[in-house]
Amino acid sequence: MEKDPHPENGEDNDNVSSKSGDEQPAGSEENEVVEGTTSDPDLSLTQILDEVDRFLEALINAEDKSNPPSEVPKSVELLSEMVESMINNYVNASKASEAKFGRDPEYDTSFMEALNRISKLSIELGEFPSSSALSSSLNRTSIVLQQAMSVLEEEFRHFLEETKSIVVEQKSHQKTWKQASFNYSHQESDRCIHPPELESNKDVEFPGFSQETIYHMKKIATAMVLAGYENECCMVYSILRQTAFKGTLNKLGYEYISIDDIQRMQWESLEGEIALWINVVKQCYTNFFSKEKNLCDTIFSDYPLISQSLFTNLAHTVVLQLLNFAEAVVLTKRSAEKLFKILDMYETLRDVIPAIDELCQGDRAQGLKSEASETMTWLGEAAVSIFCDLENSIKSDNHGRTPVPSGAVHPLTRYVMNYLKYACEYKDTLKQVFQQHLMIDKPENEQQIDVDDHDGDVSDDGSPKTTPFSKQLMTIMELLDANLDMKSKLYRDPALQNIFLMNNGRYILQKIKGSAEIHELMGDRWRRRRSSELRHYHKSYQRETWSKVLQCLSHEGLQTTSGSSYGKVSKPVLKERFKNFNAIFDEIHKTQSTWVVSDEQLQSELRVSISAVMIPAYRSFLGRFKQFLDPGRQTEKYIKYQPEDIETLIEELFDGNPTSMSRRRT
Repeated sequence: MEKDPHPENGEDNDNVSSKSGDEQPAGSEENEVVEGTTSDPDLSLTQILDEVDRFLEALINAEDKSNPPSEVPKSVELLSEMVESMINNYVNASKASEAKFGRDPEYDTSFMEALNRISKLSIELGEFPSSSALSSSLNRTSIVLQQAMSVLEEEFRHFLEETKSIVVEQKSHQKTWKQASFNYSHQESDRCIHPPELESNKDVEFPGFSQETIYHMKKIATAMVLAGYENECCMVYSILRQTAFKGTLNKLGYEYISIDDIQRMQWESLEGEIALWINVVKQCYTNFFSKEKNLCDTIFSDYPLISQSLFTNLAHTVVLQLLNFAEAVVLTKRSAEKLFKILDMYETLRDVIPAIDELCQGDRAQGLKSEASETMTWLGEAAVSIFCDLENSIKSDNHGRTPVPSGAVHPLTRYVMNYLKYACEYKDTLKQVFQQHLMIDKPENEQQIDVDDHDGDVSDDGSPKTTPFSKQLMTIMELLDANLDMKSKLYRDPALQNIFLMNNGRYILQKIKGSAEIHELMGDRWRRRRSSELRHYHKSYQRETWSKVLQCLSHEGLQTTSGSSYGKVSKPVLKERFKNFNAIFDEIHKTQSTWVVSDEQLQSELRVSISAVMIPAYRSFLGRFKQFLDPGRQTEKYIKYQPEDIETLIEELFDGNPTSMSRRRT
């Protein structure tokens, strides 16, 4: 009957005997024979291994492989029996669903030493003809080796399955997209002593495994590779680690979405998936991949090429899935609001691609880097295409022949300027993608601009340097100006045309002043030109509106030029002047109090400039000619306003309030 492979402390080992009649302490290495074997009790484990080693040395040194040794020592069969018995002890151990390796370190060491000799025997015996006397031993050792590898593979699987998912950080690192204001391991106890070869790795983070578990997996992996079972070991490792990595990503909320599902997804849902994708990509390259590589490098530390291949394959599988998502997003229907998320994805790949060189090596890694770069290029081209579509949107924006009420800022102006403001927060990235996109078909000697040089954006004269992106920006601004000029013609009143152009021009200027990025691209020269245009619209407005009023207050033509009345004021003409002034001013107030100037500073500037012209002229006219009207009823009939009234009424202009006059009269 087989004994328990792990006897209690103090239990006598009746399978241990002394050598040459000399008594040795029970359990000493010199006399140790593994319990439960049918080995010769007169031979200790050390003696068996020594004899096998001498036989192996003879096999290795045999110059003529066609002339094998005529006899195989008994120790070879004893070793096979011993390993078979140890295999049975592992298989029959309690708690069959858990790993058995690692419960008794001394027993595991004995098993590994014996298995090492079996592996070497199988390899060396295979060098001789199959018809030789060694064939029987070869078959025996091969069968035992296969059984042992099956046990180790299962143990390796148990250890790999002990891990829990990597602890994930629920933090999103992607650029927060602001909504634009436009529509259109199992941890084991530390009581165990860490194996010496892992002491230096105490501070290394592994994805969910204890140091002891990693130590055992390293021993098993080394034994399987030495025995020629590299493929089986790597397959188990790859499958289980990929499954565990997928579980980690699932904990972040990330799951594979097919291209068809992405194509059918509403933008609000897809936007959330993109934000999640950005977080996952960054977590992989700043956290998960480095831990995974540490794990792989430690378990397969004796085989760096195997470790490199295993990690690169895992990374390749994960990254390809992530790249497929990005490529599917590129293939969705393009619209303006997608620009910012696509730029976020572009920046994410641009930032992590250098990490591929640090984590992966070899041709497979170069291929992975190439695929990531290609996906990044597609994202860049999509961003350029979407941004350029803004040009077509402006060209096609007619919206009928109805002007915006009250000369207010046009929705197109708000849309374009808000869009540009948010887009220019990605100024450096857009400069890069525009440069790369337009350089694709150019000869190398024409590719002069360094897309990463952000320090040379200003020329010696202070004006911004011309880049493909700044050219496109200027084109959009010119198209917007032309479109607004066309829309201003929809107003019949020339004064209102100027108010409309002032409103929109001021809005554009304020947006550019409020954005350091877009202001840098447009430059001070452009801003000064825009300010000059606004002053021109202001003067045109005053000329179109108030020149007629000032004509009523002119002193010319009021005095008679004939007969005895030469030089006297003509009362009929004076009365007509006051009457015309009142009528014209009332009409202007009635009309222009409904007009809108939303910018408070512009509104104030307009009112101040009007008052500066009108109040002194009216006060002077009234002061000089009021005396020529008869006091009382005649004065009340023609002198409708005092200078203070005129000033108050001017303050009511551009409020967009048609009832201001009626309120004042009430």
